[in-house]
Amino acid sequence: MKISFLIHNAYGIGGTISTTFNLAQALADRHDVEIVSVLRHRERPNFTLDPRVSLRPLVDLRQEKEHPLHLRPAKVFPSAEYRYQQYSELTDERIGEALETIDADVVIGTRPGLNVHLALQAPRRVVRVGQEHLTLDNHPSRLRTTLRRTYRRLDVLTTVTEADAAAYRRKMRLPGVRVEALPNSVPDPRLPAADGTAKVVVAAGRLVPVKRYDLLVEAFALVAAERPDWLLRIYGKGEEHDRLRRLIQDLGLSDNVFLMGAAAPMEAEWVKGSIGAATSNFEPFGMTIVEAMRCGLPVVSTDCPHGPREIIEDGVDGRLVPVGDRDALGAALLELVRDDERRRRMGRTAVENARRFAPAPVVEQAERLFDEALSARSTGRPVVPERVRMHRALVSQGFAARDAAHAAAGNALRTVRRGRS
Repeated sequence: MKISFLIHNAYGIGGTISTTFNLAQALADRHDVEIVSVLRHRERPNFTLDPRVSLRPLVDLRQEKEHPLHLRPAKVFPSAEYRYQQYSELTDERIGEALETIDADVVIGTRPGLNVHLALQAPRRVVRVGQEHLTLDNHPSRLRTTLRRTYRRLDVLTTVTEADAAAYRRKMRLPGVRVEALPNSVPDPRLPAADGTAKVVVAAGRLVPVKRYDLLVEAFALVAAERPDWLLRIYGKGEEHDRLRRLIQDLGLSDNVFLMGAAAPMEAEWVKGSIGAATSNFEPFGMTIVEAMRCGLPVVSTDCPHGPREIIEDGVDGRLVPVGDRDALGAALLELVRDDERRRRMGRTAVENARRFAPAPVVEQAERLFDEALSARSTGRPVVPERVRMHRALVSQGFAARDAAHAAAGNALRTVRRGRS
Protein backbone atom coordinates (compact mmCIF):
# COMPACT_ATOMS: atom_id res chain seq x y z
CA MET A 1 0.00 0.00 0.00
CA LYS A 2 1.02 3.64 -0.29
CA ILE A 3 1.16 5.54 2.99
CA SER A 4 1.50 9.33 3.32
CA PHE A 5 2.32 11.24 6.50
CA LEU A 6 1.23 14.88 6.82
CA ILE A 7 3.58 16.70 9.22
CA HIS A 8 4.04 20.31 10.38
CA ASN A 9 7.75 20.77 9.55
CA ALA A 10 9.94 17.76 8.80
CA TYR A 11 13.01 20.00 8.72
CA GLY A 12 12.97 20.88 12.43
CA ILE A 13 13.85 19.01 15.62
CA GLY A 14 11.23 17.41 17.84
CA GLY A 15 9.70 14.19 19.09
CA THR A 16 6.93 14.06 16.48
CA ILE A 17 9.44 14.46 13.65
CA SER A 18 11.69 11.75 15.08
CA THR A 19 8.86 9.25 15.61
CA THR A 20 7.39 9.97 12.18
CA PHE A 21 10.75 9.35 10.52
CA ASN A 22 11.16 6.14 12.54
CA LEU A 23 7.74 4.76 11.62
CA ALA A 24 8.07 5.81 7.98
CA GLN A 25 11.44 4.07 7.73
CA ALA A 26 10.09 0.86 9.26
CA LEU A 27 7.02 0.85 6.99
CA ALA A 28 9.23 1.43 3.93
CA ASP A 29 10.43 -2.18 4.16
CA ARG A 30 7.11 -3.31 2.66
CA HIS A 31 5.26 -0.20 1.51
CA ASP A 32 5.56 2.95 -0.61
CA VAL A 33 5.96 5.75 1.95
CA GLU A 34 6.13 9.53 1.68
CA ILE A 35 6.21 12.42 4.14
CA VAL A 36 4.42 15.62 3.19
CA SER A 37 5.84 18.54 5.18
CA VAL A 38 3.61 21.62 5.33
CA LEU A 39 6.56 23.91 6.01
CA ARG A 40 10.22 23.96 5.06
CA HIS A 41 12.83 26.39 6.36
CA ARG A 42 16.16 24.74 5.45
CA GLU A 43 17.71 22.64 2.70
CA ARG A 44 17.84 19.29 4.50
CA PRO A 45 16.11 17.78 7.54
CA ASN A 46 17.97 17.73 10.84
CA PHE A 47 17.18 14.02 11.22
CA THR A 48 18.42 11.48 8.71
CA LEU A 49 15.62 10.25 6.48
CA ASP A 50 15.69 6.81 4.90
CA PRO A 51 16.26 7.31 1.14
CA ARG A 52 13.33 4.97 0.43
CA VAL A 53 10.99 7.55 1.99
CA SER A 54 10.19 10.54 -0.22
CA LEU A 55 9.86 14.01 1.31
CA ARG A 56 7.63 16.66 -0.25
CA PRO A 57 7.35 20.20 1.21
CA LEU A 58 4.29 22.37 0.50
CA VAL A 59 5.42 25.86 1.58
CA ASP A 60 9.09 26.83 1.47
CA LEU A 61 9.54 29.65 3.95
CA ARG A 62 12.88 30.58 2.44
CA GLN A 63 11.07 31.93 -0.64
CA GLU A 64 7.42 32.24 0.41
CA LYS A 65 7.48 33.76 3.88
CA GLU A 66 6.16 37.04 2.47
CA HIS A 67 3.69 35.46 0.03
CA PRO A 68 0.45 37.53 0.12
CA LEU A 69 -1.64 34.50 1.12
CA HIS A 70 0.84 33.58 3.87
CA LEU A 71 0.19 36.96 5.47
CA ARG A 72 -3.50 36.15 5.90
CA PRO A 73 -4.75 33.98 8.78
CA ALA A 74 -5.72 30.36 8.18
CA LYS A 75 -9.39 29.49 7.88
CA VAL A 76 -9.27 25.67 7.94
CA PHE A 77 -6.46 25.08 10.45
CA PRO A 78 -8.18 25.59 13.85
CA SER A 79 -7.39 28.86 15.60
CA ALA A 80 -7.23 27.16 19.02
CA GLU A 81 -4.34 24.94 17.88
CA TYR A 82 -0.91 25.65 19.36
CA ARG A 83 0.74 26.21 15.96
CA TYR A 84 -2.03 28.40 14.50
CA GLN A 85 0.16 31.48 14.05
CA GLN A 86 2.41 29.55 11.68
CA TYR A 87 -0.50 28.67 9.37
CA SER A 88 -2.20 30.84 6.78
CA GLU A 89 -4.46 30.93 3.77
CA LEU A 90 -1.45 29.73 1.81
CA THR A 91 -1.00 26.62 3.97
CA ASP A 92 -4.78 26.04 3.84
CA GLU A 93 -4.61 26.15 0.04
CA ARG A 94 -1.53 23.95 -0.34
CA ILE A 95 -2.73 21.34 2.16
CA GLY A 96 -6.14 21.23 0.48
CA GLU A 97 -4.58 20.76 -2.96
CA ALA A 98 -2.22 18.05 -1.68
CA LEU A 99 -5.04 16.09 -0.08
CA GLU A 100 -7.35 16.49 -3.07
CA THR A 101 -4.75 14.95 -5.41
CA ILE A 102 -3.22 12.45 -2.97
CA ASP A 103 -2.67 9.00 -4.45
CA ALA A 104 -2.10 7.21 -1.14
CA ASP A 105 -4.20 4.42 0.33
CA VAL A 106 -3.64 5.70 3.87
CA VAL A 107 -2.98 9.30 4.96
CA ILE A 108 -1.76 9.99 8.50
CA GLY A 109 -2.05 13.38 10.21
CA THR A 110 0.45 14.05 12.97
CA ARG A 111 -1.07 16.92 14.98
CA PRO A 112 -4.63 18.11 15.77
CA GLY A 113 -4.73 20.95 13.22
CA LEU A 114 -3.54 18.68 10.44
CA ASN A 115 -5.97 15.98 11.54
CA VAL A 116 -8.75 18.56 11.04
CA HIS A 117 -7.51 19.20 7.48
CA LEU A 118 -7.41 15.46 6.93
CA ALA A 119 -10.92 14.90 8.26
CA LEU A 120 -12.43 17.74 6.22
CA GLN A 121 -10.45 17.60 2.98
CA ALA A 122 -9.12 14.08 2.31
CA PRO A 123 -11.12 12.14 -0.30
CA ARG A 124 -13.38 9.37 0.94
CA ARG A 125 -11.39 6.77 -1.00
CA VAL A 126 -8.43 7.03 1.38
CA VAL A 127 -8.18 5.79 4.94
CA ARG A 128 -7.79 8.80 7.23
CA VAL A 129 -5.68 8.23 10.33
CA GLY A 130 -5.27 10.96 12.92
CA GLN A 131 -2.37 10.73 15.37
CA GLU A 132 -2.35 12.30 18.82
CA HIS A 133 1.22 12.95 19.94
CA LEU A 134 0.18 15.01 22.98
CA THR A 135 -2.91 14.13 25.03
CA LEU A 136 -6.59 15.04 24.89
CA ASP A 137 -6.49 16.77 28.28
CA ASN A 138 -3.53 18.87 27.16
CA HIS A 139 -5.66 20.67 24.57
CA PRO A 140 -7.73 23.79 25.38
CA SER A 141 -11.49 23.25 25.60
CA ARG A 142 -12.15 25.25 22.42
CA LEU A 143 -9.87 22.94 20.45
CA ARG A 144 -11.45 19.85 22.00
CA THR A 145 -14.84 21.10 20.81
CA THR A 146 -13.50 21.41 17.26
CA LEU A 147 -11.92 17.96 17.42
CA ARG A 148 -15.10 16.37 18.75
CA ARG A 149 -16.98 17.72 15.74
CA THR A 150 -14.42 17.01 13.00
CA TYR A 151 -12.75 13.81 14.20
CA ARG A 152 -15.95 11.89 13.47
CA ARG A 153 -14.84 11.92 9.84
CA LEU A 154 -11.63 10.02 10.61
CA ASP A 155 -11.36 6.27 10.22
CA VAL A 156 -8.75 5.71 12.92
CA LEU A 157 -7.37 7.81 15.77
CA THR A 158 -4.17 6.68 17.47
CA THR A 159 -2.71 7.85 20.77
CA VAL A 160 0.73 7.06 22.16
CA THR A 161 -0.55 5.67 25.48
CA GLU A 162 -3.41 3.46 26.61
CA ALA A 163 -4.35 6.10 29.19
CA ASP A 164 -4.96 8.71 26.49
CA ALA A 165 -6.83 6.25 24.26
CA ALA A 166 -9.16 5.57 27.19
CA ALA A 167 -9.64 9.31 27.69
CA TYR A 168 -10.61 9.78 24.03
CA ARG A 169 -13.09 6.88 24.15
CA ARG A 170 -14.63 8.14 27.36
CA LYS A 171 -14.79 11.87 26.69
CA MET A 172 -15.02 12.39 22.93
CA ARG A 173 -17.61 9.81 21.81
CA LEU A 174 -16.53 9.34 18.21
CA PRO A 175 -18.96 6.82 16.69
CA GLY A 176 -17.45 4.78 13.88
CA VAL A 177 -13.88 5.92 14.65
CA ARG A 178 -11.46 3.30 15.86
CA VAL A 179 -9.42 4.68 18.78
CA GLU A 180 -6.28 2.69 19.57
CA ALA A 181 -2.98 3.22 21.39
CA LEU A 182 0.00 2.95 19.03
CA PRO A 183 3.25 3.63 20.91
CA ASN A 184 6.20 5.38 19.36
CA SER A 185 9.00 3.13 18.17
CA VAL A 186 12.77 3.52 18.47
CA PRO A 187 15.08 1.99 15.85
CA ASP A 188 17.14 -1.00 16.87
CA PRO A 189 20.42 0.25 18.38
CA ARG A 190 23.54 -0.05 16.24
CA LEU A 191 26.00 0.30 19.09
CA PRO A 192 26.63 -2.09 22.00
CA ALA A 193 24.51 -1.24 25.04
CA ALA A 194 26.03 0.71 27.92
CA ASP A 195 27.72 -1.52 30.49
CA GLY A 196 26.84 0.61 33.50
CA THR A 197 30.42 1.48 34.44
CA ALA A 198 30.53 5.12 33.29
CA LYS A 199 29.91 7.60 36.08
CA VAL A 200 27.55 9.65 33.94
CA VAL A 201 23.85 10.52 34.11
CA VAL A 202 22.34 11.51 30.74
CA ALA A 203 19.21 13.53 29.94
CA ALA A 204 17.97 14.79 26.59
CA GLY A 205 15.17 16.95 25.23
CA ARG A 206 14.10 20.50 24.56
CA LEU A 207 15.30 22.98 27.18
CA VAL A 208 11.82 24.27 28.03
CA PRO A 209 10.09 24.81 31.40
CA VAL A 210 7.85 21.71 31.29
CA LYS A 211 10.92 19.43 31.11
CA ARG A 212 12.08 20.72 34.53
CA TYR A 213 15.81 20.48 33.95
CA ASP A 214 16.17 22.94 36.80
CA LEU A 215 14.78 20.22 39.09
CA LEU A 216 17.28 17.73 37.66
CA VAL A 217 20.22 20.07 38.24
CA GLU A 218 19.12 20.73 41.83
CA ALA A 219 18.64 16.98 42.47
CA PHE A 220 22.03 16.21 40.98
CA ALA A 221 23.59 18.60 43.50
CA LEU A 222 22.70 15.95 46.09
CA VAL A 223 24.52 13.33 44.01
CA ALA A 224 27.59 15.52 43.44
CA ALA A 225 27.85 16.31 47.14
CA GLU A 226 28.29 12.60 47.93
CA ARG A 227 29.86 11.38 44.69
CA PRO A 228 31.77 14.29 43.12
CA ASP A 229 33.24 12.00 40.46
CA TRP A 230 29.81 11.60 38.80
CA LEU A 231 28.72 13.84 35.91
CA LEU A 232 25.39 14.98 34.49
CA ARG A 233 25.14 15.69 30.76
CA ILE A 234 22.03 17.41 29.42
CA TYR A 235 21.52 17.34 25.64
CA GLY A 236 19.22 19.76 23.85
CA LYS A 237 18.61 23.39 23.11
CA GLY A 238 15.88 25.85 23.99
CA GLU A 239 14.76 28.90 25.89
CA GLU A 240 15.90 27.60 29.30
CA HIS A 241 19.56 27.35 28.33
CA ASP A 242 20.81 30.57 29.91
CA ARG A 243 18.76 30.13 33.08
CA LEU A 244 20.07 26.60 33.52
CA ARG A 245 23.65 27.75 32.99
CA ARG A 246 23.22 30.37 35.73
CA LEU A 247 21.69 27.76 38.05
CA ILE A 248 24.63 25.41 37.46
CA GLN A 249 27.07 28.20 38.31
CA ASP A 250 25.10 29.33 41.38
CA LEU A 251 25.10 25.76 42.76
CA GLY A 252 28.82 25.37 42.13
CA LEU A 253 28.27 22.49 39.70
CA SER A 254 30.28 23.73 36.74
CA ASP A 255 32.62 20.74 37.02
CA ASN A 256 29.78 18.22 37.27
CA VAL A 257 26.87 19.39 35.10
CA PHE A 258 27.23 20.15 31.40
CA LEU A 259 24.81 21.56 28.82
CA MET A 260 25.90 19.63 25.76
CA GLY A 261 23.75 21.20 23.06
CA ALA A 262 21.62 19.23 20.62
CA ALA A 263 22.70 15.83 19.35
CA ALA A 264 20.93 13.83 16.65
CA PRO A 265 20.92 10.90 16.75
CA MET A 266 21.40 10.45 20.50
CA GLU A 267 22.40 6.80 20.57
CA ALA A 268 26.14 7.48 20.71
CA GLU A 269 25.58 9.76 23.71
CA TRP A 270 23.23 7.44 25.63
CA VAL A 271 25.74 4.58 25.58
CA LYS A 272 28.35 6.82 27.20
CA GLY A 273 26.19 7.00 30.33
CA SER A 274 24.98 4.60 33.02
CA ILE A 275 21.71 6.23 34.14
CA GLY A 276 19.06 8.11 32.18
CA ALA A 277 16.98 10.90 33.71
CA ALA A 278 13.61 12.43 32.77
CA THR A 279 12.06 15.09 35.00
CA SER A 280 9.05 16.48 33.11
CA ASN A 281 5.89 17.77 34.73
CA PHE A 282 4.03 16.31 31.75
CA GLU A 283 5.08 13.75 29.14
CA PRO A 284 2.62 12.47 26.51
CA PHE A 285 4.86 9.46 25.88
CA GLY A 286 8.53 9.64 26.80
CA MET A 287 10.57 9.02 23.68
CA THR A 288 13.88 9.75 25.37
CA ILE A 289 13.03 7.25 28.11
CA VAL A 290 12.65 4.48 25.53
CA GLU A 291 15.81 5.59 23.71
CA ALA A 292 17.83 5.44 26.92
CA MET A 293 16.43 2.05 27.92
CA ARG A 294 17.10 0.56 24.48
CA CYS A 295 20.72 1.68 24.95
CA GLY A 296 21.02 -0.11 28.31
CA LEU A 297 20.30 2.70 30.78
CA PRO A 298 17.87 2.37 33.68
CA VAL A 299 15.89 5.62 33.78
CA VAL A 300 14.93 7.68 36.82
CA SER A 301 11.79 9.59 35.85
CA THR A 302 9.05 11.66 37.36
CA ASP A 303 5.78 9.74 37.46
CA CYS A 304 4.02 12.36 35.36
CA PRO A 305 1.03 11.90 33.07
CA HIS A 306 0.90 9.94 30.78
CA GLY A 307 3.84 8.03 29.40
CA PRO A 308 6.51 7.12 31.99
CA ARG A 309 4.33 4.69 33.96
CA GLU A 310 3.52 2.76 30.77
CA ILE A 311 7.24 2.46 29.93
CA ILE A 312 9.11 2.06 33.24
CA GLU A 313 8.50 -0.75 35.73
CA ASP A 314 9.46 0.92 38.99
CA GLY A 315 12.38 -0.78 40.70
CA VAL A 316 12.88 -3.23 37.82
CA ASP A 317 14.19 -1.25 34.84
CA GLY A 318 14.12 2.25 36.32
CA ARG A 319 12.61 4.38 39.05
CA LEU A 320 9.49 6.54 39.21
CA VAL A 321 9.40 9.48 41.63
CA PRO A 322 6.73 12.10 42.41
CA VAL A 323 6.51 15.07 40.07
CA GLY A 324 8.47 18.09 41.28
CA ASP A 325 10.08 16.29 44.25
CA ARG A 326 13.75 17.24 44.18
CA ASP A 327 14.70 15.16 47.22
CA ALA A 328 12.97 12.01 45.94
CA LEU A 329 14.65 12.45 42.56
CA GLY A 330 18.07 12.91 44.14
CA ALA A 331 17.54 9.89 46.39
CA ALA A 332 16.53 7.69 43.45
CA LEU A 333 19.59 8.76 41.49
CA LEU A 334 21.80 8.05 44.48
CA GLU A 335 20.30 4.57 44.87
CA LEU A 336 21.63 3.64 41.45
CA VAL A 337 24.87 5.58 41.80
CA ARG A 338 25.74 3.73 45.03
CA ASP A 339 24.81 0.20 43.89
CA ASP A 340 26.88 -0.85 40.89
CA GLU A 341 25.37 -4.33 40.57
CA ARG A 342 21.77 -3.12 40.82
CA ARG A 343 22.41 -0.38 38.27
CA ARG A 344 23.89 -2.84 35.77
CA ARG A 345 21.15 -5.41 36.34
CA MET A 346 18.44 -2.81 35.82
CA GLY A 347 20.22 -1.63 32.67
CA ARG A 348 20.16 -5.16 31.22
CA THR A 349 16.49 -5.48 32.12
CA ALA A 350 15.77 -2.12 30.51
CA VAL A 351 17.13 -3.40 27.19
CA GLU A 352 14.85 -6.45 27.33
CA ASN A 353 11.73 -4.63 28.49
CA ALA A 354 12.08 -1.87 25.89
CA ARG A 355 12.07 -4.35 22.99
CA ARG A 356 8.29 -3.88 22.77
CA PHE A 357 9.02 -0.40 21.38
CA ALA A 358 11.22 -1.77 18.59
CA PRO A 359 10.04 -1.04 15.04
CA ALA A 360 8.86 -4.60 14.29
CA PRO A 361 6.04 -4.92 16.88
CA VAL A 362 4.92 -1.31 16.41
CA VAL A 363 4.85 -1.62 12.62
CA GLU A 364 2.98 -4.91 12.86
CA GLN A 365 0.28 -3.17 14.93
CA ALA A 366 0.16 -0.19 12.54
CA GLU A 367 -0.16 -2.44 9.50
CA ARG A 368 -3.00 -4.35 11.13
CA LEU A 369 -4.83 -1.10 11.86
CA PHE A 370 -4.38 0.13 8.28
CA ASP A 371 -5.34 -3.22 6.69
CA GLU A 372 -8.49 -3.52 8.77
CA ALA A 373 -9.47 0.08 8.03
CA LEU A 374 -8.93 -0.50 4.30
CA SER A 375 -11.01 -3.67 4.48
CA ALA A 376 -13.78 -1.85 6.30
CA ARG A 377 -13.69 0.90 3.68
CA SER A 378 -14.09 -1.63 0.85
CA THR A 379 -16.90 -3.60 2.54
CA GLY A 380 -18.67 -0.65 4.10
CA ARG A 381 -18.62 -2.36 7.51
CA PRO A 382 -17.10 -0.56 10.51
CA VAL A 383 -13.86 -1.86 11.99
CA VAL A 384 -14.44 -3.66 15.29
CA PRO A 385 -11.35 -3.50 17.54
CA GLU A 386 -10.12 -6.76 19.06
CA ARG A 387 -11.00 -5.64 22.58
CA VAL A 388 -14.62 -5.04 21.48
CA ARG A 389 -14.77 -8.36 19.63
CA MET A 390 -13.57 -10.15 22.76
CA HIS A 391 -16.14 -8.36 24.88
CA ARG A 392 -18.92 -9.27 22.47
CA ALA A 393 -17.73 -12.88 22.40
CA LEU A 394 -17.81 -13.06 26.19
CA VAL A 395 -21.26 -11.55 26.27
CA SER A 396 -22.37 -14.01 23.57
CA GLN A 397 -20.92 -16.88 25.59
CA GLY A 398 -22.81 -15.61 28.59
CA PHE A 399 -26.09 -15.58 26.68
CA ALA A 400 -25.35 -19.06 25.30
CA ALA A 401 -24.68 -20.38 28.80
CA ARG A 402 -27.87 -18.76 30.05
CA ASP A 403 -29.90 -20.28 27.20
CA ALA A 404 -28.36 -23.69 27.81
CA ALA A 405 -29.19 -23.44 31.51
CA HIS A 406 -32.78 -22.45 30.69
CA ALA A 407 -33.07 -25.37 28.26
CA ALA A 408 -31.71 -27.82 30.82
CA ALA A 409 -34.08 -26.51 33.46
CA GLY A 410 -36.99 -26.82 31.03
CA ASN A 411 -36.05 -30.41 30.17
CA ALA A 412 -35.77 -31.30 33.85
CA LEU A 413 -39.15 -29.76 34.60
CA ARG A 414 -40.77 -31.67 31.74
CA THR A 415 -39.23 -34.93 33.02
CA VAL A 416 -40.63 -34.31 36.51
CA ARG A 417 -44.06 -33.59 35.11
CA ARG A 418 -44.04 -36.77 33.01
CA GLY A 419 -43.11 -38.77 36.13
CA ARG A 420 -46.04 -37.32 38.05
CA SER A 421 -48.46 -38.19 35.32
